[in-house]
Amino acid sequence: QVQLAESGGGLVQAGGSTRLACAASGTWFSADLMAWYRQAPGKQRELVASISSDGTTNYVDSVKGRFTIFKGNTKNTVYLQLTSLKSEDTATYYCNAKVRQVAYWGQGTLVTVSE
Repeated sequence: QVQLAESGGGLVQAGGSTRLACAASGTWFSADLMAWYRQAPGKQRELVASISSDGTTNYVDSVKGRFTIFKGNTKNTVYLQLTSLKSEDTATYYCNAKVRQVAYWGQGTLVTVSE
């Protein structure tokens, strides 16, 4: 069973930065795609950023230029660097990994941006 462990987040001031980390365990296979989603209160979960096995990245327009997704040195680890944070970035952030066409989710980590 693949498990995703997230860390990071917390309370951050507007304009500040933080980094989220996600590590997948329980699989010998490299993830085909790893991504970060977020869900704000009362809103639908949305894809924030993704990175494929070849390193191709994609971002939702609202975070382009402010967030960076990148892989760690350990297999199946991914980070999300969040900078220039805004109040609208407040949400629970979820790690997602697709391994052999099966999607797995972390439990989420809360990022709260204060004015």
